[in-house]
Order: sequence, then C-alpha cells, then structure tokens
Amino acid sequence: MKVATYSSDGTAGAERALPETPFDGVVNEDVLHQVVTAVLANRRQGTASTKTRSTVRGGSRKPWRQKGTGRARAGSIRSALWRGGSVVFGPQPRSYRVRVPRRIRRLAIRSALNTRAMNGDLALIEPLGFDPPKTRHVAALLAGIGRGSENILFLTAGHKPDVHLSARNLPGVRVLPWGEASAYDILWSDLVLVESSVFDAAGDSAGEGEA
Repeated sequence: MKVATYSSDGTAGAERALPETPFDGVVNEDVLHQVVTAVLANRRQGTASTKTRSTVRGGSRKPWRQKGTGRARAGSIRSALWRGGSVVFGPQPRSYRVRVPRRIRRLAIRSALNTRAMNGDLALIEPLGFDPPKTRHVAALLAGIGRGSENILFLTAGHKPDVHLSARNLPGVRVLPWGEASAYDILWSDLVLVESSVFDAAGDSAGEGEA
C-alpha cells in the first residue's frame, strides 16, 4: 500500500510504501463501531439529576381531606402530577463508562488507519520542527497540501510541543503523538499526516488510544 509524501512546506514528493504492520488492508467495521461508541459514551459526564418524590421540597401535609371536597384524592403536593412536584423515572447521576479490551482497541486503530490509507486520506510527512513555534508555519504547510479547510490530524514521532503550539490555534487541526490517537481521532480526521520517522521510532506498535 503506497501513500503520498510531503515535505515540511507542503511540497509533494514521491509515493512511499507503508509497512505491512499495521497497514495490512484489513478493516473490521464491527470493532470500529464498538470502540467509537465506547469513546463517545466515556466522554459523557453523567451529571443529569432530577428530584424524586422523596427529595423534592414540601408536601409533608395532605393538601385536603380524603373525602367530601369533590376533588380527586391527593396525598402530597410532591406528586409528579403537581406543578413543582417530583419527576418520575428522571435521570440520576451515573457513569456511562464502557471498558474496551486492549486487543479490541488496537484492532480498531489498525482498522481506522487502513481505512484512511485505502481512501487516500493518509500521507507521510517529513519530521516537523518549528523554532520558534508559529501558527503560520502549519497554515502554510496545509495550504501547500491543499487540505487546509478540513479536519487534519498530525501524528508525530513522540511529543513535540513546538508542533502542538504551532497548530493549536487552527480550527480542525489536532496534534497527537503516534500511539496516543484513538480510532475515533483517526476517523474524525479527513486527513492523517504521519511523520515518516514514526515507523523507525515506534516499530510496529499502533498504540491503544482512548476507550
């Protein structure tokens, strides 16, 4: 599987073959759905809270006698039928956490990378370094590639604060070290730019990502 290559200024170079691991051409859609669903569920705060009949204020006294008034029976103004009363089966604080096995996370990341590579949305770029960090450097790079208006994910060989600082003010641009991106991050992006030195530094590991 071959992909395009770019220099640090966005100049296109010769195509380069990707290593067979993790780019084996296998895409498991069921695993991708499982992991993406888990990532989105784990990002939920779960802080929604409503008051039940036992927690709403007031209602310690029966509003009127049981019989003889002509009105329906009422035992408490905290009833869900009353304005300002309780909520029946309303949301309560809870955890939406879903645990995904490590092997499933790795398989999902490999499937996401293969999806991007086979669709032509993954490219290699020479090692980046901006000293001092400037947003215009990354903007010029994306303009040279011609993909500046899309969601772009940079996967760097290790932590590179200068690249992160240069890209953080650009909407739709993320910078993550190789091995820390989840399948959701890869599928979120319209173009994945991987530093060419990643495979020398990280070997065959695609990481585990989030979930």
